[in-house]
Amino acid sequence: MAYVIVWEFRVRPGMQRQFEEACGFHGEWVRLFRLDPAYIRTELIQDVREARRYLTLDFWASEAAYEAFREGRKDEYKRIDARYEQMTESEREVGRFFAFDADEKRDKGSGTASEPRLR
Repeated sequence: MAYVIVWEFRVRPGMQRQFEEACGFHGEWVRLFRLDPAYIRTELIQDVREARRYLTLDFWASEAAYEAFREGRKDEYKRIDARYEQMTESEREVGRFFAFDADEKRDKGSGTASEPRLR
């Protein structure tokens, strides 16, 4: 079972490509998250009816691991977050969830973050 934080973003007009690169598989958030062994993966998904609306799903081994990471890297977290504000009209945490099959997928693979699926 994994711990998942879901964020919703409304991206400014004309900034979708930049946002996708920044939040995608090779983006700055994922590179920061990968520094922690409790990080599993991030998925970036785009609304099929509203092209400027995105969700990110950040998978972690546990809530405690995620909170420890945020506390330990709070300066880097704030710095990156400030840059993202320029690309978005709004950002909100949708919620925190448990994913029951995420550990199984990680164990079968190489243990690294998987390529996000863009719709």
